Amino acid sequence: MRPFLILATAVALTQCTAPPTDEAQKPRVLILVVDGLRPDYVTPELMPRLNALAEQGVRGLAHHAVFPTETRVNGPSIFTGRYPGGHGQMGNTVFFEQVDSSRVLNAGDAADLRLIDEATNSALLTAPSLGEILEEQSLTYFAASSGGSGSGLLMNHRGASAGLVHHTFALPDTLDSIVEELLGPVPSIPTGSPSVPLAARAIDALLRIGVDRADADVLAIWVTEPDGTGHRHGVGAPETLSVLADVDAEIGRLLDRLEERGVLATTNILVTSDHGFSTRTGSESTSALLVEAGLKTSSTSTDVVVAGSAIHVREGGEERISSIVQLLQKTDWVGPVFTRTGSLEAEVGSQAGTVAFSAVGWSHERSSDILVSPNWSDAVNGFGYAGEVTSPGVAGHGSSSPLDIRATFLASGPDVKPGVTSRVPTGNIDIVPTVLALLGTSVPDGLDGRVISEALLDGPDVVDVEVVADSIVATTGLDGLRYTLTVHRSWVGPTMYFDGTSVSRRR
Repeated sequence: MRPFLILATAVALTQCTAPPTDEAQKPRVLILVVDGLRPDYVTPELMPRLNALAEQGVRGLAHHAVFPTETRVNGPSIFTGRYPGGHGQMGNTVFFEQVDSSRVLNAGDAADLRLIDEATNSALLTAPSLGEILEEQSLTYFAASSGGSGSGLLMNHRGASAGLVHHTFALPDTLDSIVEELLGPVPSIPTGSPSVPLAARAIDALLRIGVDRADADVLAIWVTEPDGTGHRHGVGAPETLSVLADVDAEIGRLLDRLEERGVLATTNILVTSDHGFSTRTGSESTSALLVEAGLKTSSTSTDVVVAGSAIHVREGGEERISSIVQLLQKTDWVGPVFTRTGSLEAEVGSQAGTVAFSAVGWSHERSSDILVSPNWSDAVNGFGYAGEVTSPGVAGHGSSSPLDIRATFLASGPDVKPGVTSRVPTGNIDIVPTVLALLGTSVPDGLDGRVISEALLDGPDVVDVEVVADSIVATTGLDGLRYTLTVHRSWVGPTMYFDGTSVSRRR
């Protein structure tokens, strides 16, 4: 914690002042995560500042969230460079028997995440995150979040280097007095209203603490809109488009303040979203389906625990697992079904007609017995935006639909190629290695992601990057029904990107 000790002393002494503007400003990287930002939202009409950033740099058209396409799965992938099979955060809700065998835990709540950390001997994540990696290399990292407390914590759960500021806590907690002095009280957000004021506060934290005080080498910020408004009102709804304009204005303010401080010209900016977004048209739940079929005692029973997309079969063994899988495969609103295997190299799952967790980056000792996702289509909603899933609600994410998997990626800065549009697959797992490459420091072994070298000035042309597509097909017969699951993937060298699934049922 040496960089933080210097920071705390400096802040205690004086009022916030901007660093001098001169040509000797050091290079740095800014990671900007915009929660739930579909790529087709980044247009001159909807988000002019963010679109201009893309126009002057690199716009990636094939950026991938990891699966399940949930926030508390993708956040750790963004900040560790690993699939969930590497970092161990498997869903928005998770089941840890050693923490509480009577309920699922909410990974959106920092309190539940801290329970996991305590129960696993400080192994909330099973891979080092960016703050820890940078601290080991004597580089400074600072993060700020306007999202939920869980997603905020997962940006820098150790409070490494210069720490983390969220509107409900700071890490290390010795930052609290600094936050109070520089940022003042947390704005009150009426229930159901956009959280843009919290985003503005996080931006202020990034500027006044991350830049002015810590002079961080890497800055990371999480903006939780348009996700919240999109869930409530829908993909492309007037309320969602309105909040996009507000978010864009805040992003513009961030860029302007960086320029005023004289640091924008030496800052490489990577913009990503944690996932895409789809319209929801369903009304059924996995738990209710299992209860109705007699494969789970009740909605609150723990013989079978449903934690989001994950199904933990605690009683009944392989026979019940097989019965549940077959029921899911027969049910029209259910899409792909994945199961365990004994090998990390396996592609087909242990149950007929399923694909292995390892084939999509979800194989971990914390994995459940079954992973399931709703069905999807590319139908267009009333606002003109494609993508529907058979989940309950207005709109959301989490599925294996390409519209949920396709995330936003933009890059701009002194070491980024200008005016490039790329169809080369990239992913949230690539953010950490690319940040490290931009800093000219070593990239650790064992990451799942790669350096997005085709976006960098000294990298290959996008047309020269070889992309290989493959698919895994699993099929089974069920009482006159043929269920076929196809998993689509893309590869750049040894790096795998999960493109989505298609499911067919034929009688």
